[in-house]
Amino acid sequence: MAEPAYRRVVIKLSGEYFAGPQSFGFDQPTIDRVAGDLIAARQLGVEIAVVVGGGNLVRGVEVSSRGVSRLTGDTMGMLATVMNCLALEAAIERRGAPARTLSAFVMPQVCELFTPGAMHNCLAEGRIVLLGGGTGNPFFTTDTTAVLRAAEIDAQAVLKATNVDGVYSADPKKDKQATRFERLSHEEAIQRDLKVMDATAFALARENRIPIIVFSIAARGAIEAVLRGKGRSTIVGG
Repeated sequence: MAEPAYRRVVIKLSGEYFAGPQSFGFDQPTIDRVAGDLIAARQLGVEIAVVVGGGNLVRGVEVSSRGVSRLTGDTMGMLATVMNCLALEAAIERRGAPARTLSAFVMPQVCELFTPGAMHNCLAEGRIVLLGGGTGNPFFTTDTTAVLRAAEIDAQAVLKATNVDGVYSADPKKDKQATRFERLSHEEAIQRDLKVMDATAFALARENRIPIIVFSIAARGAIEAVLRGKGRSTIVGG
């Protein structure tokens, strides 16, 4: 059995994925499956931190387009990510595995405040760490959060879970001629304006030499497969 390619990673999960077949909210079977995949990956001996988006509940950009200020909209979106983390934490712990939600916001009645030291301690205890609240600042995406947190804990890679099996030259659902890349540099991803992550996230990953592995979360065991260097994916950088 292949050894994991990485021993400490940050996994970026889409909030929209938590809605499952619905257009909004939580789909518990989907969240439970993700929880099981994370536990299986942790059992490989890999330290795992997870950044979750909030798009199944609130998207700050969309809220601000309806008359709410961008600052308020982004704050609402960041709070939605905390809710997703709490839902995932509960699903993980129901399966008997330890997890801990850390938030970029101070909310002691809900969860612990994120600091690099707190995250290191949780990882050392064998917990799956769930990172809510984005960076704690408006105007930054959870993609950028994932790369930032990876840099802060010297993670070896960011695993970007999507609904497609890698990075394509165009949206494969709309363009049948789209081609999938096996490997790209950070610079190529920025220059091609590939939408799988925002340019700030790619630039930060380039600066810190953090590879980003883009893969589909749809299949059960996909996270473990990526960690073992199997399955279809695109490696950006590295």
